[in-house]
Amino acid sequence: MSDEMKTDTTEAGEDRRSASPRDRAPMPGGPRRKFYRRKVCKVCIGKAKVDYKDADSLRRFTTERGKILPRRITGTCAKHQRLVAREVKRARALALLPFVTQ
Repeated sequence: MSDEMKTDTTEAGEDRRSASPRDRAPMPGGPRRKFYRRKVCKVCIGKAKVDYKDADSLRRFTTERGKILPRRITGTCAKHQRLVAREVKRARALALLPFVTQ
């Protein structure tokens, strides 16, 4: 019975079983995190103009379905995200932007 319990080994005597991520020793520097570049508010630096009359510039802040994109996606600051939301809602009310698409 003890012969059946033995694990297969290679010529060097190493286990063939692959260690699961939980069995491995922790990395010396801690868990790895992906480095990402911080998004900069386009309205603050003056690259994007937000005005309800300019529907093309507001389309950058909406999805294809017409939903307003969140701050974490667009990179706008809290102050300008509120401005974008207000201007998109005004443009929708004047039928410059659709509420939803088909």
